[in-house]
Amino acid sequence: MAEKNKYGQYFTINPIADFMVSLISHPKDSKILEPSCGKGVFLDNLTKHGFDNITAYEIDPSLTTNFDFVEYRSFLSVPTTDKYDVIIGNPPYIRWKNIEPELKEELENNFLWNKYFNSLCDYLFIFILKSIEHLNEGGELIFICTEYWLNTTHSSSLRNYMCENGYFEEIYHFKETPLFEKVTASFIIFKYIKGSNKQDSTILYRYNKTRGLPTEEELKDRTCFTKESIPAFKSNSRWLLATKEQQDKLATFERACTKSHNNLFCDELNRIGDVCDIGNGMVSGLDAAFQIKDINNLNDDEKDKIIKVMKAKDLDVYTNVSDTFYIFIQEDITPEEFKIKYPNFYSHFLPYRKRLADRYSYNRMIPYWEFVFPRNQKLFERKEQKIFIPCKERISKKKYFRFCFAQEEYYSTQDVTAIYKKRSTRESLEYILAYLNSNIVFEWLGLNGIAKGDIVEFSEAPIASIPFKSINWESEKEVELHNYITDNVKSYIQFKDVKFLKAIDNSFKTIFQ
Repeated sequence: MAEKNKYGQYFTINPIADFMVSLISHPKDSKILEPSCGKGVFLDNLTKHGFDNITAYEIDPSLTTNFDFVEYRSFLSVPTTDKYDVIIGNPPYIRWKNIEPELKEELENNFLWNKYFNSLCDYLFIFILKSIEHLNEGGELIFICTEYWLNTTHSSSLRNYMCENGYFEEIYHFKETPLFEKVTASFIIFKYIKGSNKQDSTILYRYNKTRGLPTEEELKDRTCFTKESIPAFKSNSRWLLATKEQQDKLATFERACTKSHNNLFCDELNRIGDVCDIGNGMVSGLDAAFQIKDINNLNDDEKDKIIKVMKAKDLDVYTNVSDTFYIFIQEDITPEEFKIKYPNFYSHFLPYRKRLADRYSYNRMIPYWEFVFPRNQKLFERKEQKIFIPCKERISKKKYFRFCFAQEEYYSTQDVTAIYKKRSTRESLEYILAYLNSNIVFEWLGLNGIAKGDIVEFSEAPIASIPFKSINWESEKEVELHNYITDNVKSYIQFKDVKFLKAIDNSFKTIFQ
């Protein structure tokens, strides 16, 4: 159903194609284009709904349809003088690095690609923009695609073009609903109108079923969606699928995080990256081989090579629920010497030897007892308290992230990112921890974080971008709040009493008034 080939094709299921065709507002005799028709699911539904003035292109000649009007050629080769009232379909998605050589050559010779895009952009971008070029005034573009491009740097030229040439009438937000087999991504269906007339708002339909695909009846009467109105997208700005109230709240939050929030002419944000050093955890290459449960029977040399690790599973809000012991050896030693010096480790590694030998080794000869990539080791060897966060957090069933306090001795592996306070930062680590766990930061990340559906990514760059409310050390009130929050975090870590969390939450409400 959702086979993928070198042309970035994921084939649309029939109920979704039928629903998208039902969104067409133009009359049945309108001129319609399907620019990447695949196996013809949109063509089937267009004809079923009574549309018969249809043009279709498909780049892959191995895909057959029941329609003899399909032209097997690249849509990018079609002159933009060909105009249509409606363009509908599922555009191909290919990252630049995965584009076939002949397609790259075509892009490099394409006027629109060279005018608006570069090798940091995806094939999807040119498909959307060129489709708009083919629309008549008042024409409709109805596409299903992933949502990531709504708020990425590399798609800014596409977004600006779309703002200048029309507006979004409707967006259907499916998040991670499995519309395509074996594809984990957040999907939208959008209806875009080409024209000089603008609208102040866009209708957003959020998919509200907790599990499973929508039925045809649910799509038809929209009962599987929650309807909202969001401000129309603007050029040179982030595109947020959020109501005006939500956007205003986050704008107020960001203003409080400017480097001088009392100065109307200063809009540069303080960010977590300004006050913290951030690094992802070390890579063993085979975690199961390096984790060890029984450390009581080890010799002294072996005990010296055990490190405490917090895995993502070990983390909770503010505190960890468990930890994991790892073998960590970096020593110039022969296999024979290793066997003698570390006999229990030698026995422990035996069942894993073949899999350890097959690890990706970054083009280096790595002994089986060593991590393949101990990145940020120097950061972890700063014997300081720090904050850990899972590299990926699913928020569909919870309204919090697990920013967790970690003592000096802890390391993390690749599923956890570490946050250390810069030595120049005056705010306490406890204040930073409470700040990151605050409701307002959760809301900001839900709309501005690097996300695929309900999975938010916490690598170095996304964490560094989080706005930070620094303390005005000349304000007695703010200093008192900082110290009060710090004390309550320490108390919660020690006693686990939720009354301290309530005190922290109330303090941040005061800070952001």
